[in-house]
Amino acid sequence: MKLASCVLCVAALLQVGCSSMRLVDTDVTSFTPATAKAVNVPASYRFERLPSQQARAEQQAQLEGLAVPVLSMFGLSRNEQAAQYSVQIEVRVQQDTADVWESPWFGVSRHHFIGYGFGWGRFGRVGTVAIHTDFPAYRREVAVVMRSLPDNQIVYESRAQHEGRWSDDAAIVPAMLQAALNGFPKAPPGLRKVNIEIPR
Repeated sequence: MKLASCVLCVAALLQVGCSSMRLVDTDVTSFTPATAKAVNVPASYRFERLPSQQARAEQQAQLEGLAVPVLSMFGLSRNEQAAQYSVQIEVRVQQDTADVWESPWFGVSRHHFIGYGFGWGRFGRVGTVAIHTDFPAYRREVAVVMRSLPDNQIVYESRAQHEGRWSDDAAIVPAMLQAALNGFPKAPPGLRKVNIEIPR
């Protein structure tokens, strides 16, 4: 009876985790040069591409397409012919073969299994819940560099990092871009945590 109750508790916890929203928790570091002239919004921009990005133009165009709505949230509108600023965006995605959530505390490993176990410890009866998954982990980094035109002076730089199990870049990357621009155009210095909620 007790075992059945514990299994029901685990099922309830899993159901709670399946809400309509998910949290993209991002570590952000931003830089605003002290000598740079402050960005006055609203402002116009154009995208700038590195040679490596020009070589994969289709992929970069998709990334820029994801960035346009996010940049508009911060008063920036795309105008290739009358741009006041250039915006350069980079994204790196690494899929880890090792499970970064493996933990002796929770018995998590890369196997697909859900179970419950209990026994007697030194201080009485103890229980452990093991939730095992075989999903890969993803490490993502988003970098944003903004320069004033025509002097090409950097006026804003920001980097955002996130680790998670979701593979849908089209949903995660815009949230990370939003985190990277948090506080724009005068973002607070130093490393900070920015949480963005997105639909599942």
